[in-house]
Amino acid sequence: MRLSDLQNKTVVNLIDGKNIGNIIDLNINDKGEATGLVVEKHKFLISYFSSKKEMVIKWEQIEKIGEDVILVKVVY
Repeated sequence: MRLSDLQNKTVVNLIDGKNIGNIIDLNINDKGEATGLVVEKHKFLISYFSSKKEMVIKWEQIEKIGEDVILVKVVY
């Protein structure tokens, strides 16, 4: 699977059912293994108290990569 394939999928949190955002990058360790997804937060998740517009979802938090959706478990 290519990064461009992942970028076309919607990232949804299984905990609250919300659309987290769009994948903009992939974190890779020194061994060349994917360790997480960098996601640009959906506009509804950006807090007035936080200036971060992106978040990292660890590979372990990914529950399922489907045809159209990536399901994750993330506690904000």
